[in-house]
Amino acid sequence: MSQTYDNSESLLVEVAWEVCNQLGGIYTVIRSKIPSMVNAWGDNYCLVGPYVHSRMPAEFEPNDDYDDPFGRGVLRMRELGFEAYYGFWLVSGRPRVVLISPFTVFGRLDNLKYLLWEQHGIRSAGNEDLVNQVIAFGEVVTIYLRELVNPNLTTKNVIAHFHEWMVGTPIPNIRREMLPITTVFTTHATQLGRYLAMNDNYFYEHLPFFDWYKEAINFNVETKVFIERSAAQSATVFTTVSDVTARECEVLLGRTPDLVTPNGLNIQRFVALHEFQNLHLEYKEQIHEFVMGHFFQSYSFDLDKTLYFFTSGRYEYHNKGFDLTLEALARLNWRMRQANMDTTVIMFLITKQPFHSINPGVLQSRAVMEEIQQTCNAIEKQVGERLFYAAASSSDHKLPQLNNFVDDYWKLRLRRTLQSWKSDHLPSVVTHNLVYDREDDILNFLRTSNLLNFQSDRVKIVYHPDFISPTSPLFAMEYGQFIRGCHLGVFPSYYEPWGYTPLESIASGVPAVTSDLSGFGDYVEKHIPDWNERGIYLVNRRDRNFDQAANQLADQMFSFVQLGRRDRIMQRNRVESSSEFFDWKHLTVYYQEAYDLGLSRK
Repeated sequence: MSQTYDNSESLLVEVAWEVCNQLGGIYTVIRSKIPSMVNAWGDNYCLVGPYVHSRMPAEFEPNDDYDDPFGRGVLRMRELGFEAYYGFWLVSGRPRVVLISPFTVFGRLDNLKYLLWEQHGIRSAGNEDLVNQVIAFGEVVTIYLRELVNPNLTTKNVIAHFHEWMVGTPIPNIRREMLPITTVFTTHATQLGRYLAMNDNYFYEHLPFFDWYKEAINFNVETKVFIERSAAQSATVFTTVSDVTARECEVLLGRTPDLVTPNGLNIQRFVALHEFQNLHLEYKEQIHEFVMGHFFQSYSFDLDKTLYFFTSGRYEYHNKGFDLTLEALARLNWRMRQANMDTTVIMFLITKQPFHSINPGVLQSRAVMEEIQQTCNAIEKQVGERLFYAAASSSDHKLPQLNNFVDDYWKLRLRRTLQSWKSDHLPSVVTHNLVYDREDDILNFLRTSNLLNFQSDRVKIVYHPDFISPTSPLFAMEYGQFIRGCHLGVFPSYYEPWGYTPLESIASGVPAVTSDLSGFGDYVEKHIPDWNERGIYLVNRRDRNFDQAANQLADQMFSFVQLGRRDRIMQRNRVESSSEFFDWKHLTVYYQEAYDLGLSRK
C-alpha cells in the first residue's frame, strides 16, 4: 500500500475524449464518478476534453471567473492563440472543465506526426480523421499541462489522469520533457483485445502467443496500438478496470498494470427510496402495451404469466455473448414446451444496427391498437355515465345489461377496428427493416433455429436494433425505465473489460446474468459475498466450452422462470441492495491509491 497524500496539496486533471462528449462507455465512467471525485478533491479537480463540435455542448456552462490555476491556464492558452474554454460540466457534482479545440494545430499535423515517430516510435501514416484529431488534441493538452505546472500558476503537485488511447499521446511527451507531472494512464479495453476476441473463439487460450505488432497491422489499428502501448509504458502509474483486462495488457501492451481500478456507478441516481417495486409495476405496464400491440394482433397470452428478459450493448455478436444468449434461449424454449409451462418469456435484444425504417407492419399494429384503446375508453365513459343514471333512477336493484348502454356506432367501430387489426401473420422478430438483413447474425440464428414467434413458442423474440428513448413510437420511454420494467437482464459476454449493462440492471433492482470473462463478473466472483443468492447469475465461460456454457445459462433461465411472484420480489430486493457494493463512494479508493502511488514515485 502506497503512502497516503493530502489532496489539498495537489491538483488533479482528468483527461478523456468523452468529457462533455458522449460516445460510449467511458462517458458513463467519467460522468458517474464525478460527485465522488469532487467530494474528495473539491476545487483542486478539473476535467479536460476536446472541443470538436461546431456548437458548444449543451451540458457545458462557461465560467467568467478565471482566478484559479485551471482558469489561468486557459487564459494563457488563449494568449498563445489556442481555442480553449473554461466552465462547468452540468452534471451531478458540477465539476470544473476545460475544453480545447484540436483544430488550431491541424496546420502542423504532419510535423506532429513526424515528431511522434522520431521521438516515440509511434507510426501514424494515413489520414484517418479520428487519429488526426487525437494527435492534434494530444499536442494542445501537452501545451496546457506545460503551462499549468508553471510556478506562476501553481506550486502544487499536478496529477494528470488519462483515459484510453485517444488521449494517450501527451504521456510520452511529458516523460520526455521531464515535466513535473505525475501521469496515470487507464485503459478500459485494449485495442487489440477487442478485435482478437471478436475473431478468435479461443482468444484467452491463444492470448500468450499473439504477436501484437503483426496483429495490429492485420486489423489496421497500428497507430492506435502504438499510442496505447506508448502511453501504458510511459505513465508513472498504469491501471486497468479488471483482472481480466490486466492479463491482456501484459501481453498486448507490454506492461502489467500497477493497479486495478474497477468501475462503479453513482448509485444515488438509481435509488428510488422504497419505490423501486412500484416503478417496476409502472414500467412493466408500459412494456405490456408494446407487447399487446406487437403480439396480440396474431395471438394472445396471459400477461400476468409473462416475464420480460433483455440484453443490450454494442453489436458485437460474439464478444457481447449474443450468440450464447440466443442458443440458451432456444434450449429454454424447448424445455418450457416439454414441461408444458403456461409462462411466456419475451426476450428483448436492444442494440444498434443500420436500418431503413421501423417495420411498417409493426408500426401500424401499434397504431391500430391505440385506436382500439381509445374506442374502449370512449365506450367505458359512455357506459359509466349511463350506468350511473340508470342505477340512480331505477327501483330495480339488479345490474342492468351493460351492452344496452353502448351506441351502435361504438359497437360497429370497435368491431371494424378489431377486424382490421387481427392477422394470421406471425409477429415479427425484428422491429425495423435492417439495411443488412441477410447478413445479420441475430436474424440468421433466429431463422435457422426456427425461433420465429410461433404461438406454441414459450420464448418469443423482439429484436430492436435502435436505442430505446422517449421519442420512439414503439416504446416511448427512457432506457432506464425500460430496464426497471423487465424481470431479468442477460449479459453472458465473452469479451467485456468491465460491463456496465449488468451493473445498471442490478442498480435498478433487476436480477442480471453476467460471465466470469467480463470484468464485472470477475469482480463479483472475487469480492461480493453470496452473489449467487443476491440475484446475480454467473456463467462460467472461463473453463467451459460454448455448449456447456449454453446449457448452464439455459439452466439458470429455466430456474428463474419457475420462481413465483413472491420469490421474484424478494430477489429484486436482494439485488437492489447489492448494488451498494458498486457505488463510486466505495470504489474511488482505488483511484486514490493510484494517485498516491504516482506521487510516491516522483
